[in-house]
Amino acid sequence: MFGTENYLKSSLSSLLSRLLTSGRKTFENQPRLQFFLGHDYTVAKAILVMKKARISLALMLFFPVLSSSGQTDVLTHRNANTRTGQNTSETTLTLNLNSATFGKVFSLPTDGYVYAQPLYKSNVSFPGQGVHNVLYVATEHDSVYAFDADGQTTTALWHVSFIDPSAGITTVPSGDVSTTDIVPEIGITGTPVIDPSTGTMYVVAKTKENGSYVQRLHALDITTGAEKFGGPVVIQAAVAGLGDGSSGGTLPFDPLRENQRAALLLSSGVVYVAFASHGDNYPYHGWVLGYNAGTLQQVAVFNDTPNASNGGIWQSGEGPSADASGNLFVISGNGTFDADVGGKDFGDSFLKLSANAGGLTVVDFFTPFNQASLSANDLDLGTTGPVLLPDQTGTAHPHLALGAGKDGNAYLVDRDNMGHFRPSDNSQIVQTIAISTSGVYGTPGFWESNIYFLAPNDVLKAFQLSGGLLSTNPSSQASTAFGFPGASPAISANGSTNGIVWVLDNSAFATSGPAILHAYNATDVSHELYNSTQVPSRDQAGPAVKSTLVHRMRSLSTVCFRPCARRQVWFRQIQVRRVPSSLRTRWGFRRRLRRPTSSSLPSERTCQRQPSRP
Repeated sequence: MFGTENYLKSSLSSLLSRLLTSGRKTFENQPRLQFFLGHDYTVAKAILVMKKARISLALMLFFPVLSSSGQTDVLTHRNANTRTGQNTSETTLTLNLNSATFGKVFSLPTDGYVYAQPLYKSNVSFPGQGVHNVLYVATEHDSVYAFDADGQTTTALWHVSFIDPSAGITTVPSGDVSTTDIVPEIGITGTPVIDPSTGTMYVVAKTKENGSYVQRLHALDITTGAEKFGGPVVIQAAVAGLGDGSSGGTLPFDPLRENQRAALLLSSGVVYVAFASHGDNYPYHGWVLGYNAGTLQQVAVFNDTPNASNGGIWQSGEGPSADASGNLFVISGNGTFDADVGGKDFGDSFLKLSANAGGLTVVDFFTPFNQASLSANDLDLGTTGPVLLPDQTGTAHPHLALGAGKDGNAYLVDRDNMGHFRPSDNSQIVQTIAISTSGVYGTPGFWESNIYFLAPNDVLKAFQLSGGLLSTNPSSQASTAFGFPGASPAISANGSTNGIVWVLDNSAFATSGPAILHAYNATDVSHELYNSTQVPSRDQAGPAVKSTLVHRMRSLSTVCFRPCARRQVWFRQIQVRRVPSSLRTRWGFRRRLRRPTSSSLPSERTCQRQPSRP
């Protein structure tokens, strides 16, 4: 169609070469998205280049319409409401992946740091601009961009900003929340969600408006960026309670103190938004608010510690999960727990929430027997989100949820009978398994009865799930240890074949070293297929930062790889000022770090409230 192979080589080779050699320099000193383009990537992390298949790459960059069919959209955090982190529709990337066929391609500039996971939608028709595969990016400068994901242009297809400095409307300076968890400004932190049936993106933006603080839910047309359904709406809520920040028996939502860290969830026509804290600065609580996706009317309000304090739902950036019946699942962080004695406070708990005419109610829960100790020592249970595993066979517990915490344990819970609280032990749940002595800060991944964990100061490990139980020892493990905070594995595969586990090492954030992308054979993670240090002149990322994302963290400069859609994945790089080691926070960016009292924890655990992922 475009001539012979020789013609293509001669006409496109020089263009591709210039792009590969100059792309990194183009945006050297500004926030950017850097792309790697694989022949058809899908799930996780960073975008790849076909070095050998030079013509195929050129066609993808300049003639993407030729290969746009069959791509898998990424419309929510970790690909689906079950949050398993797997994409099983990858038809091009195989176990032959290596540095000769995979590498960085291009970068895109943004106006601020990117803590939210970028989303991807294929074949979107833009008024007057044709059809594009699109990457949607939200920044801490309160902007949302729609970029052509195939590199046809580096100019945004549209860009909207929710600030107006001339009118006194700005992002929130980090100093206003008294933490350096997110620096230097706070705008959009939680990952948005897209409703493909209406072509709408839902995103929460935080602003400072002439001295007051506001959070709003926006519903944007994915083709124009225009507001829909009469939006945006100001986020407000109140519940009956005597907890921190209450007055006269009413506890209001505090738009300054509440951190919208967790990804948004769209389930059964309702957009759910969860909140935690900035740096453990009081008063704060764990909130989940629900809004009708078609009208933006508030339809649900839930607070997990109405008569006490804390209990933030941050989950290292993971969003609430939802099952096919519309039940919501979240895991709360450290806070007051008194539900065992008739109270309404659920710190450090797995919660199953049911939507009804009155909003959201707790219909089941699990709380570890040592919750009081976990809370007192800032060893949150909710450092991961709950992963809803596929139905299991050969067990009395076919419906399972998996989550973990700073104590280093993973908890396998029956979603139909979660077990509540037992003061002596956790024997009422399906299984408790020790994963790490350094805590778990990344949500595990699932594929083909394998569960993948990568904890701080540890290696990637695969555990077998059989008969509704996890193997007590890894079935395979890698050899490269990651420092703090570990990683949240994501998996690309073609059904049950060609499984690849992708993880991002951001542990060099303290020394401004580069983030490193790794790819492993999902059936045997001792076999590494690729990492971005193999061809550093082409693939090396910028300085790592402890911060978000499925996927991860940051500290000084920031780089995060993200799940994208077939044929692409991206990572972002952010220049951030150095954070004192005494104030390090995990990629959930929530709290000021405190040294734990547990002598079993390594010194690196002085980062007790590190941000969430990624």
